[in-house]
Amino acid sequence: MAHIIIMGAGIGGMPMAYEMQEKIRKGDKVTVISNSENFQFTPSNPWVGVKWRDKEDITFGVRPYLERKGINFIATGVKRVHPDNNRLELNDGSTIDYDFLVIATGPKLAFDEIEGLGPHGGHTHSVCDVDHAMKSHGEWEGFTKNPGPVVIGAVQGASCFGPAYEYAFTVETDLRRRKIRNKVPMTFVTSEPYIGHLGLGGVGDSKGLLESAMNERSIKWICNAKVTKIEAGKMFVTEVDELGAEKIKHELPFAYSMMLPAFKGIDAVFGIEGLTNPRGFILVDEHQRNPKYKNIYAVGVCIAIPPVEKTPVPVGTPKTGYMIESMVTATAHNIHSELTGNPPTSQATWNTVCLADFGDTGVAFIALPQIPPRNVTKVMSGKWVHVAKVAFEKYFMRKMKRGTSEPMYEKLVMDAMGITKLK
Repeated sequence: MAHIIIMGAGIGGMPMAYEMQEKIRKGDKVTVISNSENFQFTPSNPWVGVKWRDKEDITFGVRPYLERKGINFIATGVKRVHPDNNRLELNDGSTIDYDFLVIATGPKLAFDEIEGLGPHGGHTHSVCDVDHAMKSHGEWEGFTKNPGPVVIGAVQGASCFGPAYEYAFTVETDLRRRKIRNKVPMTFVTSEPYIGHLGLGGVGDSKGLLESAMNERSIKWICNAKVTKIEAGKMFVTEVDELGAEKIKHELPFAYSMMLPAFKGIDAVFGIEGLTNPRGFILVDEHQRNPKYKNIYAVGVCIAIPPVEKTPVPVGTPKTGYMIESMVTATAHNIHSELTGNPPTSQATWNTVCLADFGDTGVAFIALPQIPPRNVTKVMSGKWVHVAKVAFEKYFMRKMKRGTSEPMYEKLVMDAMGITKLK
């Protein structure tokens, strides 16, 4: 009988475990291995950063929910994958063998690539992890009592731009509610070639819509930006032209800053030839399966996707919630096919569906498929987006506790935007 191990207990790993458990044969076993006892709903981290949520609102211990479904759980974390031996080396020195491995760990946050970047040892905050967001959460009240300039954005090599925009607009909304917005100059710094590029070459009129939203809220911006170093209260940014040549050097003072880092693959897989690319992301084929190690699959932010287009400053490609859900479903079907002696045939729908919350309103982006040219491109805005994201947070947390795996991004957003199917 087969042992299927899933690395990661996040937005990819938890649904993966539930879907896989539904498809195994009698005698097969599913095990989840994570470096944490807790699930965290990462999309709500921007709200945590400004004290609109607490850590307990968006996290819960996964062990009882997984074990109730008959899924084994190990919270030791993986030190190294040994794919030639179908074995994992855990952080406590023990080993465990697998027949199939699904890597759903998310990324390593590459704060070390820029001097002074990051919440631990650096001078900027992050909303990529709930504990990082909680550091901001703990300091936000102090900042609002002694406000000053704010710099928010994403550094070169970043691939997840939505949270940077969300955080900028959420911060702006919170400052307005506190009636201190007039005391806080705001600058958005991004490696994107233009506002609204999003790592996707733009989605519809995302450029015009987001530029207009920033103008309305008096948020200045710098695009094609390379952050060279960060000191306490000062960010050094080189703005380049469309050919990548230096254009302007900026020294931006700040009293508060949140900058999204670039991502890399985690240490447990980094540098394994044939498994990862040079950045450590997992190489997969159209069936989410690694071309060299065919019993290894991967889903979510940890997989390798090439940039949509060449840009003056390096920009990665995002992996949004709907993409991850479709990767999970395809992977579960493909492993089930292999368990029953058939070849994998299911393919993920690599479409982009994104709800970007602005604190009191928001924007929804649809790109079908993600890489242009597209069959469908649609952008809509309004207060309904904020309401929908709040509702989705509550729905997804309940879903992970119930142990159901039904995809919901499609239904939630497609119905709201009048699109009947993702094709």
